[in-house]
Amino acid sequence: MSVSALRGLRGRLRSKVASGPPPGPARPEFWRSPLRGPWLTAVFGLVLLFGVIILFVSGLLSYAAYNPDVSPVNDQTPNKGLLGFYLFTWPTSPYWGYRLSQGLHVTLGIVLIPVLLAKLWSVIPKLFGWPPVRSASHALERLSLLLLVGGAGFEFVTGILNVQLHYIFPGSFYVLHFYGAWVFIGAFIVHVTFRLRRAVIAVVTGPHAEQHRPLTADEVPTTDAMGLIAPQPAAPTISRRGALWMVGAGSAALLAVTMGQSIGGWMRKTALLAPHGQNPGNGPNGFQINKTAASVGIRAGDIGPAWRLTVRGGGRQTVLTRDALYALPRHEAALPIACVEGWSTTDQQWNGVRLADLAALVGFTDDVPAVQVESVQRGGSFNRVVLAANQVHDPRSLLAVEVNGAVLSPDHGYPARIIVPNAPGVHNTKWVTRLTFGEQA
Repeated sequence: MSVSALRGLRGRLRSKVASGPPPGPARPEFWRSPLRGPWLTAVFGLVLLFGVIILFVSGLLSYAAYNPDVSPVNDQTPNKGLLGFYLFTWPTSPYWGYRLSQGLHVTLGIVLIPVLLAKLWSVIPKLFGWPPVRSASHALERLSLLLLVGGAGFEFVTGILNVQLHYIFPGSFYVLHFYGAWVFIGAFIVHVTFRLRRAVIAVVTGPHAEQHRPLTADEVPTTDAMGLIAPQPAAPTISRRGALWMVGAGSAALLAVTMGQSIGGWMRKTALLAPHGQNPGNGPNGFQINKTAASVGIRAGDIGPAWRLTVRGGGRQTVLTRDALYALPRHEAALPIACVEGWSTTDQQWNGVRLADLAALVGFTDDVPAVQVESVQRGGSFNRVVLAANQVHDPRSLLAVEVNGAVLSPDHGYPARIIVPNAPGVHNTKWVTRLTFGEQA
């Protein structure tokens, strides 16, 4: 394009901007709600500020719990580079730590949905502000806003779908949610940098300082109020404080139908938003599951009399039948199952062989190494994981064969499954057929 053509295009753009916004949502009078204003937006924003910080930190902890740096087998997000700067070997104590952090992450994420929607509603006129870009700093703020809104929507939608076990998005949830979280938090930091001071001032000043009437010809709204306070407001049907109560009631209702899936017990009946059809019934094996034996291709022959457990490591190998495994010294541990979807069980009484004792079968008695656990499952993800050395060494870490005094059901991992304190549910591998200790892991 020639220089003269560029100048002509620039001139037409300037003329277009100078002529005012086009008809529609770019015109201030298009928006008529008397509720919008800096105060209401700031209140929602400050609630989200604290909520998002908790969500992000608990999300980082959830990712660390998978021990992605222990082995490539565990790493669902390859090439994460500097984004994994904070990773550490996940501890086994407190044994309920993952249950608490992931339950908080999912429950708070759902509870904040009404606040997020209200915040987006309160600032939607700003998205159509005219002119679209006024300066370099304004352009950066607009870009961060686009990434902020898009990132928030992406993270909340994929998170809710994952809670309901609906994997309809392309690719792995772990990869998408992980990278989406970093994009969102980057835009969030930029947005907070621009807006935090204004938000605090707006809350301290209060809603009564804002104009809620048609402006006269010589009146100009403040910079913060431009695009938020309607110049020609309609008659109010609810007060701003009433709107806050309504959003709060929505969050409280979501809390009431969500938290039971993490607390368990009788409150599980109130968890209307928990995944349905995942409870195998009553009895010793009657507690929540994530995947059934049939859903991952387990056949009767895979876990029947021909099943064998192969224990390898240090150049040695031992093959155990079910009876031989059951004949080994057994121990008990009271541990919950907690999954990334936010649900968890209360403590179940597990009985089985310690992983450290199985490591001793192939010569590891003092310095117990990491172990790769492999399942006979054919479909689905996490058919193998690597448990860190500290997890293997913990005396509560078992290859369980019984739960609550009964033999494991097929859906709970018969004939043997992993149970490790403070580990994500998918690392408590079911239908175990091979354990590889040491360098091969």
